[in-house]
Amino acid sequence: MHFHLHADQALLPEGWARDVAITVTDGRIAAVTPGAAPSGDRVPVLLPAPVNLHSHAFQRAMAGMTERRGSEPRDTFWTWRQVMFRFLDHLTPEDVEAIARFVQMEMLEAGYAGVAEFHYLHHQPGGVPYDNRAEMADRIAAAAEATGIGLTLLPVLYMQGGCDGRPLAPGQVRFGNDLDGFGALMAGAAEALRPLPPDAALGVAPHSLRAVPPTALAEAAAMRPKAPIHMHLAEQVGEVAEVEAALGARPVRWLLENAAVHDRWCLIHCTQMEPDETARLAATGAVAGLCPITESSLGDGIFDGLRYLQAGGRFGVGSDSNIRIALSEELRTLEYSQRLRDRGRAMLATQDRSTGRVLFDGAVRGGAQAAGRASGALEPGLWADMLALDGAHVDLEGRQGDAVLDAWIFAGDDRMVRRVWSAGRAVVHAGKHVDHDAITEGYRAMLRRLRARI
Repeated sequence: MHFHLHADQALLPEGWARDVAITVTDGRIAAVTPGAAPSGDRVPVLLPAPVNLHSHAFQRAMAGMTERRGSEPRDTFWTWRQVMFRFLDHLTPEDVEAIARFVQMEMLEAGYAGVAEFHYLHHQPGGVPYDNRAEMADRIAAAAEATGIGLTLLPVLYMQGGCDGRPLAPGQVRFGNDLDGFGALMAGAAEALRPLPPDAALGVAPHSLRAVPPTALAEAAAMRPKAPIHMHLAEQVGEVAEVEAALGARPVRWLLENAAVHDRWCLIHCTQMEPDETARLAATGAVAGLCPITESSLGDGIFDGLRYLQAGGRFGVGSDSNIRIALSEELRTLEYSQRLRDRGRAMLATQDRSTGRVLFDGAVRGGAQAAGRASGALEPGLWADMLALDGAHVDLEGRQGDAVLDAWIFAGDDRMVRRVWSAGRAVVHAGKHVDHDAITEGYRAMLRRLRARI
């Protein structure tokens, strides 16, 4: 694979540049030359493409199914979770592969070049492992092979139903493993990735302090000593109370005092942090994995973004429940949540970078770090994860530099994304995935089969 690209303007590590020639060889950026004579394949605006750092692919098929109130007096994350448990009991491996193909296609069309799949649906209904313990991991990998997305697969360790060590409930048994079973699953997941291109990666994900006892946390992290470690942390008020009662400290405080948290870690949500916890987490070099659309949908709370960024914290964004795949909207929702809480404007902007620039830079760099992916910039040696915006769009008329990002994130939407490359693979052209129609029809057929069973 070898090609050249010319961008009228491009966002480089040192800032915006004009007339940038990009050479890609074997999936990596080989050369970046600003001020080059226009030639060949041209795009108006070229950006590094971020990684979606947190996804549960199967939940995409639930979108729109959880907006009715049940018998409880108040609908919450916990009542939503019961609906999710009932739903997943109907899913087959074939269903999961069709859903994953569709959601990965939507991610690519939104401008993401990669995804960190927080993969916890492992077993058959009832909790019996498949003959191939990594059957479901195989399906996620097969979807990535079909769509061309850059995959970081994060098999999830889920051992108990709560901090008190209670057994997994019926809705959770498809997730469960002891450490030996999880070791076998990790080995199978590594095999599942072998057919994929060399940018695919394998990490590890102890689900949460509720689902993994303290004694097993270090053992899980040690299974992939140089790979990404992802974990849900401090998402809900009820979770904080349960962890504090059982472990004697709030989740963030307990983790920072009992684990060597560093730049391999990505802590998901962190919407329930006190100011000192926010500053201490920022100092570790870990990535806060933010999912603003899902956090809004589930009523999780608002991440303390301003304090965290002022402390030098790193963040990225993901689509989590995949209720809506929209890169620009994730970033917009993150900023708007800060404005609503603090009653101000341009909350995350700095003196030298606009709001859109701060959001986009953070998402690109943090997503690459969280996924363990050599990307995150238009820079020689990195994977060619790139997206091109539609310079002819009315909201981008005459826009230059940071104003391009501000217009895309705050005035436009992901329909501005026209082309996407993942490790040099041309996966989106004219705003559509190269296999859009076939993948969509496969998803429709899966939905018809699934609706007949539910």
